[in-house]
Amino acid sequence: MPEVTLNHREKAHALLKADADKILRLIEVQIENLTMPQCPVYEDVLDTQMFGLSREIDFAVRLDLISEEEGKELLENLEKKLNILHEAAQRTL
Repeated sequence: MPEVTLNHREKAHALLKADADKILRLIEVQIENLTMPQCPVYEDVLDTQMFGLSREIDFAVRLDLISEEEGKELLENLEKKLNILHEAAQRTL
């Protein structure tokens, strides 16, 4: 595989991971400071962010910058972390 293509693949994966991390931080701040996890605003933000990330991942897969499996793994890892945050927030109520 040419070096440029490999570099683009690595960059795409890093950018998608960074976007997933931003979503996690956004939700952490929202849980800690703004709203409860049952709030419709919380759910709307989460749904919108997750949908946007899934579209980014789909685009990267279609360009063959990441594999479909890598994309699923990114989403699954983020969902696991978000579930942990949500459960922790529920316990503090």
